[in-house]
Amino acid sequence: MTSLSPAQVDRAVGAVLVSAAGDALGSAYEFGPALADDVVPAFGRGHFGHGEREWTDDTSMAVPILDELAAGHRLEDPSSLETIVRRWQEWARDALDVGAQTRQVLSRIPVGGRMNAITAASRAVHDASGRSGGNGSLMRTGPLALGYLERPRAEMAAAAGAVARLTHWEDDNLDACALWCGAVRHGILTGELDMRAQLDLVPAERRDHWADLIEATEGRHPRDFQQANGWIVRAFQGALSAVAGAASPLDAIERAVRGGNDTDTVAAIAGSLAGAVWGAEALPPSHAEGLHGWPGIDGSELARRAREAVGA
Repeated sequence: MTSLSPAQVDRAVGAVLVSAAGDALGSAYEFGPALADDVVPAFGRGHFGHGEREWTDDTSMAVPILDELAAGHRLEDPSSLETIVRRWQEWARDALDVGAQTRQVLSRIPVGGRMNAITAASRAVHDASGRSGGNGSLMRTGPLALGYLERPRAEMAAAAGAVARLTHWEDDNLDACALWCGAVRHGILTGELDMRAQLDLVPAERRDHWADLIEATEGRHPRDFQQANGWIVRAFQGALSAVAGAASPLDAIERAVRGGNDTDTVAAIAGSLAGAVWGAEALPPSHAEGLHGWPGIDGSELARRAREAVGA
């Protein structure tokens, strides 16, 4: 039984539901130009053929993570990580869109592969190019914080890194996911946005670097980080600027979409943090209703699983 207050539970649900809403809203604008502030983004058919109000790979890949937590499993357990990867492989077989880097890693892992095979595949894809800093690890990381609201933050950071490295090996992924999960956790527990307070989750030798990246988002708009926002660092900055300059969860995901380029992913990332700060009930029904996607569930079911993940 959770010791969370009703408001905290609502914010935990928000971290999942607002992310899905941002994902679905941004889908129709993916790879498009930045939009002016007077443009109101609307749900539509996605760039890759996703239906109206259908979430994309960002949320689909987050669902198995959420489900492991809802089942009471620990993400430190290799069997949980193997289950997540197996479900990703099943989804990827006929998914409308799978990130290029993610698809490369998943295709290298044999069906039913154990952790040694998963780790080898992820590392091999990184070693082949020397880079693996796509935003695919950050887009799915928000729900992870729900399993660590009453557990040590250091354990959460380690789990965030382990889940990131299932497909994305580069250190930027570990750092960005740890910081984001820390901010989501802080938002759920306090209702406040504070990314700087999470810097201790990053190795000491990289903290100044991330402090500078965070500072560079102050007073900025996601449009300022549009170029190369498929890179995890730019996606992180774009999503953070979306939330920091917003007055509500809807405002945050709309700002993210107006940023242009990888709109569904930046809006999904922003939505996880905005939902953690303002809660699910702050998202208007116009954007909460009708959400759906893999694995054949809707927004209401997504919210139910989020409540299970926090023991509510």
